[in-house]
Amino acid sequence: MRKRKSTINELSKILSESVKEVLEINTGSKIKVAPTLQRIANIALRPDIGAFVEFNGDYNGLLCMNFTKEAAYELYKKAMLTLGLSESEIADSELAEEVVNFVGEIVNQIIGNFRSKIEKEYGLIAKNNQPKAIVISRAIIMYIDTFLQSSQSRKLSFRTEDSNGFYAEISLEQVEFIPLESSDTESTEPSVEELLNKFF
Repeated sequence: MRKRKSTINELSKILSESVKEVLEINTGSKIKVAPTLQRIANIALRPDIGAFVEFNGDYNGLLCMNFTKEAAYELYKKAMLTLGLSESEIADSELAEEVVNFVGEIVNQIIGNFRSKIEKEYGLIAKNNQPKAIVISRAIIMYIDTFLQSSQSRKLSFRTEDSNGFYAEISLEQVEFIPLESSDTESTEPSVEELLNKFF
């Protein structure tokens, strides 16, 4: 009997794909994903720029993304240059409002991509509110009150092309995704092509 995979670990892998995909498209640069997934007790907003978004529906959870100011500014600048802005049109401060707004928008795209991949893979739907990005100087623990005592959390680590670090932390209610149809059932049903070949 095959060992059932951990749902939060599988969703964390999907999240890593979404982060990499969205940022590479927006910035035209390569994003490195650390090959290690960390189990953590709580997720938090951490310095220098943090963004969070709650999602709920068929599954419920909370996503925090945390960027060093160097990582945020590098990604912001590359994204603006990719859009065709000139150097003079780009904010020159690492913690400028434009950089913070960029982080909020990019996290919005990431959560949308993440939810879309889950819907395609598992047929489950969730909605999210608008992500909020803020400049912070110390960690702020985040949780959803309804499942504070029964949540599970993971942390993903990323690096920009210039080796600046940023992180994604995800918390889910205690949930397990179990397929209703087994591969054995599917294999016993002949396809339309097989039926046609049998009679013609």
